[in-house]
Amino acid sequence: MMSDVKLSFGSKIKFGIADFGLSAITSCIQFFMLFYYTDVLKINPGIAGTAMLVGKLSWDLINDGLFGYLCDRTKSKWGRRRPYLMFCSIPLALSFWLMFSLPGGMKPVLAFFAIFLTAMVFDTFHTLITTSYYAMTAEMTTDYDERTSIATYRMVFNVIGYIFGAAITTVIASTIHKQFGFSLRSAWSLVGLIFGIIAAISVMLVGFSSKFKSVVNSAPSEMPALKSVFSTLKNKPFSKFLIIAAIMSVAFTLVTTMLPYYIIYQVDMESTLSIIMLLLLGTLGLFLVPCKMVTDRIGKGKTYALGIGIASLALLVAFFLPNRETVIVFVIAVIAGVGFSSQWVCPHSMMPDVVEYDELLTGKRREGVYYGMWGMVSKVTAALAMAISGWGLEISGYVEGAQQTETALLGIRMLFAIIPFVLLAICIPLLIKYPITRETHAEVTRALKAKRKES
Repeated sequence: MMSDVKLSFGSKIKFGIADFGLSAITSCIQFFMLFYYTDVLKINPGIAGTAMLVGKLSWDLINDGLFGYLCDRTKSKWGRRRPYLMFCSIPLALSFWLMFSLPGGMKPVLAFFAIFLTAMVFDTFHTLITTSYYAMTAEMTTDYDERTSIATYRMVFNVIGYIFGAAITTVIASTIHKQFGFSLRSAWSLVGLIFGIIAAISVMLVGFSSKFKSVVNSAPSEMPALKSVFSTLKNKPFSKFLIIAAIMSVAFTLVTTMLPYYIIYQVDMESTLSIIMLLLLGTLGLFLVPCKMVTDRIGKGKTYALGIGIASLALLVAFFLPNRETVIVFVIAVIAGVGFSSQWVCPHSMMPDVVEYDELLTGKRREGVYYGMWGMVSKVTAALAMAISGWGLEISGYVEGAQQTETALLGIRMLFAIIPFVLLAICIPLLIKYPITRETHAEVTRALKAKRKES
């Protein structure tokens, strides 16, 4: 059944709630996970980065696609997506808390396996939830612009959660440590517990709601799981989307992972770290709706390209800032926020169009497999970026908590600004030429309606 269903304002708001908690823990990981390992637990940055990467290249490499396949075939009285939001939320909270509760003074081998195992447990429950949640977008309506609208509302909560995770994490840790007398490690453990509980509650609010039902009832794929996963690569628009997503994931994760190091050591503005993050992500949030309006005029691919073009220029300027405090950092944060707003709106509204294109080719609805593949690539490339950050810090001679050498500062600037700038520049022409436009999507929708009418 094809349906151009329009969701109410309240339904869009409620659906977006889950992304608040999920985004908060994602932000906490992207901005502070490596920093927690290196500056709180005193783990060698190369070891920490390698452990995170190995985790993504082992279990995480296969679980996204396989869990997507599992979700596509799930049958229950709650549908095929909501059970995973309902019953995996508490394990998600506990596993997130565990990641931030590791002991200090671990030997390198023990540190490696502690990081690897705790991240693997967390990612299992995180993948089951996110694969199901993101796949719901494509099932609630088939309307091109309505999907963009749903994605935009969800991204508002995503950004609010992301801001919360980025700006409040160090404030909470510092308050618990300095005001209540907890050790630094205990303070970060409580941060993990607080964020885990917030994520669990926000996910359950959506999972236990009966409002979000599928209006698309196509049969799931009958192919064996592994074959189903890799068959998605035959979808040419999806292959191009995946290349863009991989490059963007590396670039953006480098920026988020290295931002604390850049602010603390390069421009010596540690006391304003939370303010800078609020400026960056607050601006990003304010420009979500304008970004959606631009997509309505020029399309998703071109809007995405325009946004990352703006962000790349901000990063280029950041590379040349001197090793001292400067107000230019605040200007850069605002400009980067304007540009990166497209990173929140465009890919999440482009993905459902890819799923529909696949249905036209195969006759199957495989949202779970597609979102699983996207999730797998995003997480592996994000881990690669964290590993690159760790390796780069080690090679450049970074020493936690100390005054850095010129070589170490150059390494921080390269990792934070130049490498992401180059990667963003590569994506721009790929996005301008992205094959699914409003016109081509309309043709796909008409063809699907005709095909279903005939059957």
